[in-house]
Amino acid sequence: MSNAPNIPALNDLLAGCLRNQRKSQELLYKQFYGYAMSVCLRYAPTREGAVEVLNDGFLKVFTRLDQYDSAQPFKGWLRRILINAAIDHYRQEVRHHNHEDVEHIEQTVASESADAFGQLAHEDLMGLIQRLSPAYRLVFNLYVMDGFTHDEIAGQLGISVGASKSNLARARENLRVLLKRLNNDEYVRANR
Repeated sequence: MSNAPNIPALNDLLAGCLRNQRKSQELLYKQFYGYAMSVCLRYAPTREGAVEVLNDGFLKVFTRLDQYDSAQPFKGWLRRILINAAIDHYRQEVRHHNHEDVEHIEQTVASESADAFGQLAHEDLMGLIQRLSPAYRLVFNLYVMDGFTHDEIAGQLGISVGASKSNLARARENLRVLLKRLNNDEYVRANR
């Protein structure tokens, strides 16, 4: 006999959420919490910030569920809502920060850096990404992790395409520096 709780099917949970049933909302939140948190952690500078983005995102899910097309995967729709919540959160924070607008910047990625990134554990890479400035982290995640174009990023963030490219290039360079520092620290520890 299984001790697993009887979790309703996704369609039943969504129908309950549309009727504003708190139990259905709670179960949907719990069912997708891990996935949603993994998306939010990529964008927020801290775990607390990720929880804030996650909660804002779920609030949007519950208030806009009537806009969900059930012919599409729910996870994809949820991911898009969470990314937009992260962008909204960033916009609120960016008022306190200045960003540079650069018309043109060349993007070069050293192959040894790409190989080194491939050898990193997921947690290590996520830790390095968390150390980027908010603007660099946001553009890096949108472009590299979620496949947005620079035009889409510029439109979402209200910046120029050049600024998007610049932020991505600087994020990559900062990651290279952080990676070298991490590798040097590991080398020193291994040779003690």
